[in-house]
Amino acid sequence: MKIRNIITVLFIYAGMSGSLKAQQARRPNVIFILADDMGYADVGSYGQKQIKTPRIDQLVDEGLQFTNFYAGAPVCSPSRGSLITGLNTGHATIRGNNTLKGGLPGAKGKHVVYRTNIAKSDYTLGNLMQDAGYETYLVGKWHIGGYDSTATPLQHGFKHFSGWLINKPETYSSTYWPDHRYREGRLIKINENSENKKGYYETNLCTDEALAYLNDGLKQEKPFFLMLNYNNPHSPLDAPTDPQYNNTDWPEEMKTYASMVSNLDRSIGRIIDFLKQTGLDKKTLVFVSSDNGPRSEPTPQLTRVAEFFDSNGKLRGYKRDLYEGGIRIPTIAWAPSIIKEHRQSTTVAYFPDIMPTLAQLAEYKGKFKTDGISLYDEITNQKRLSGDRFLYWEFFENGFEQAVRFGKWKAVKHSGKMELYDLAKDPSEQFNIAQNHPDIISKIEDYLKHCRSDSPYWPIEEANKLKQLRDLKNAKKDDQ
Repeated sequence: MKIRNIITVLFIYAGMSGSLKAQQARRPNVIFILADDMGYADVGSYGQKQIKTPRIDQLVDEGLQFTNFYAGAPVCSPSRGSLITGLNTGHATIRGNNTLKGGLPGAKGKHVVYRTNIAKSDYTLGNLMQDAGYETYLVGKWHIGGYDSTATPLQHGFKHFSGWLINKPETYSSTYWPDHRYREGRLIKINENSENKKGYYETNLCTDEALAYLNDGLKQEKPFFLMLNYNNPHSPLDAPTDPQYNNTDWPEEMKTYASMVSNLDRSIGRIIDFLKQTGLDKKTLVFVSSDNGPRSEPTPQLTRVAEFFDSNGKLRGYKRDLYEGGIRIPTIAWAPSIIKEHRQSTTVAYFPDIMPTLAQLAEYKGKFKTDGISLYDEITNQKRLSGDRFLYWEFFENGFEQAVRFGKWKAVKHSGKMELYDLAKDPSEQFNIAQNHPDIISKIEDYLKHCRSDSPYWPIEEANKLKQLRDLKNAKKDDQ
């Protein structure tokens, strides 16, 4: 090669290298913090009156507060699957916690249940951010790997993972005081919790692991993407009692739940403090959200707790419901260099929107399937997004149910009957006005004809058959 050509190649390489470094410096780091079963009104800035959440409230005061943001589903696994893959439950691989047909068997307490897992072909947030040149980390709850040992975050775009897995019972047998951790592909013993000791609360463990990864990220030239998935405040009720609730006259179960939310709040504060102390706050976008509505199980105890704190606010329903209380969630975006002051967004959005949003933030040019749209312009305050699109959910634990959000309209369909609510006038979904708006019902019905694909793991016929058997059993109980 001639000297002139060598020099030309070197200049081109130097230009490409400089351009890459400039791109890496321009693109923000991203941290997505996900709570577990935290209700819409469990946070002070969303209406909570009794539980203190000053650190999350501070993020709201300084950032963008979404008031019409939705989870991917009303229970953990399909909601997280929707977030991770950018697909709604009409197209995602995972559409429930347990399958109705097929899947791999495993133990859940004394019972055997069947689950499926994220597929090898599923393209994830981790894959996308890694392909965009980001260092990728996941801490805490994965919950979309089922009983497949080859379906961990490490096989789906996350270079680093520390947390617990369904197929590793050692990592979650004592939910909030685990004696083992699955870290970077190996089981690690947590000595502080061995022999049934309670020395290292899982929420604090997650935060310490996240901070260790963030500290490692300071040494990287690449921007980073961290998913931090806490267990709080999912059942069982278990937390070191927060001193600020000691002098209340609340029952112990209320003190414990409040302590779980406050512990989560403090942990998020530790992450923000680290960002500010290291200067990472100037180049990092932080999301805080929840995977579905409150009340982990419909037990008398957890119902009392949810009602005591009014965890769903004025919204109807809880976890496992396709009404607003089951799927509308508190969601905040915080980034001092991008979001200069408090703003409140009424834009209707949901988990599938996160993937296209991060793709635009990361300047990713590849193609991927998604049911979402980018919220980039909303976050950067360039323009408000149109509300003229359909958001879709389906669920199978109570028979085949569907829900649609279209502008101000919310439709819920179960047992073949369609309900319609005007959320602008009736956010509590108290007044079914389907008979008054045949034109809207017709438009939604037309959408439902083509909005989904069948799943081999959740056949509609099986869901409806199981519901009929349950209804028959309940009717016999009522007669006795």
